[in-house]
Amino acid sequence: MTDTSKRGFRTKLSHTGRAGKRVHGFVNPPLLRGSTVLYPTVAERRAMGARRGERLLTYGLGGSETHWALEDVIAEVEGGTRCAIVCSGLAAVTTPLLAFLKSGDHCLMPDSVYGPARSFCDSVLRRFGVETTYYDPEIDEARIGDLIQSNTTVVYTESPGSHTFEVQDVPAIARAAHARGAKVLMDNTWGIHHFQPFLHGVDVSIQAATKYPTGHSDVLIGCVTVNSDADWHKLHTTVRGLGQYASPDDCWLTLRGMRTMGVRLAQQMDSAMEVAHWLRRRPEVKQVLHPALPGALGHAIWKRDFTGACSLFGVEFRPEYSVASTHAFVEALELFGIGASWGGFESLALPTTGFVTRTARAAKFEGPLVRLHIGLEDVDDLIADLERGLKVLRDFAR
Repeated sequence: MTDTSKRGFRTKLSHTGRAGKRVHGFVNPPLLRGSTVLYPTVAERRAMGARRGERLLTYGLGGSETHWALEDVIAEVEGGTRCAIVCSGLAAVTTPLLAFLKSGDHCLMPDSVYGPARSFCDSVLRRFGVETTYYDPEIDEARIGDLIQSNTTVVYTESPGSHTFEVQDVPAIARAAHARGAKVLMDNTWGIHHFQPFLHGVDVSIQAATKYPTGHSDVLIGCVTVNSDADWHKLHTTVRGLGQYASPDDCWLTLRGMRTMGVRLAQQMDSAMEVAHWLRRRPEVKQVLHPALPGALGHAIWKRDFTGACSLFGVEFRPEYSVASTHAFVEALELFGIGASWGGFESLALPTTGFVTRTARAAKFEGPLVRLHIGLEDVDDLIADLERGLKVLRDFAR
């Protein structure tokens, strides 16, 4: 038998979670919907109920072959052992936080974390008696160690950071956390495929599968992957206890999207790099916040830990341009929609100055920021569109 672990990324995406080529039937697994599961006898019902944690048809919330196929593909991509599918990207953030934190615990969060994750910490976790400290995302091993308290049970990472794209030294943070008995959770949505979390010390990897796995901007779904039986038990118990569940229709659509994710990631990475290089040469731009660009902030750690980059990055305009002028720039674009999500086939632009919360340190940007997502359009068309938008930016500033 072939060692499937040695297969390439796109081969794994094409073949994981399928019955195989020698099974008579359709290529894609069927879509199974259902809530009630029937049993032939009471004894078999009782026996099934005692086998918790196994992949058994017991009740709708326990999932089905549709859910399990997607779990297998995500776990393969993340390099983990088990994966739980939940209803949204935010649920993929909040569920493991609830699994690994309890009243009286302390959590460390990067100051650049996804905004709704910060809101969850400041509202729900605070109400449940969990204290959160926000730390400088570019912190080193010694300084993160100084912040870890006796009751710190979770150190959270997100690399690069939302909107401002700070690249974290995840292996160093993980060493400090593990030395003091804390778990490392990571939002790895930007780094899907390009960053192998469990090879860098992460215990729990979080994906907003709404983004690249679905690829078509029409599904909300999330996933959480672990790499140990103990972590799986904690996570799975919480998933079931919360009633977390993703529609089988959404799982099936996401599984379909995964089959083409490899080629989409590669194309969008190449297009984003071309656009980023072009923007870097523009006189209106102070810097491009794309860690894959040589000389950009975080490039050295990105080069060490990542194998590629996704198609989301930021742009800092020169200080002489106002926030209002960047709004005019975004509104003038014809091919870039104004939207907060990303990872789909379409390009997006979003002003971020004034929408970002930072408490661990003062803002380090002098000019206004815009976040761009590069889709599958022709690059020449996107650049022409950006050029038109930059003209509006300049005219607005006069």
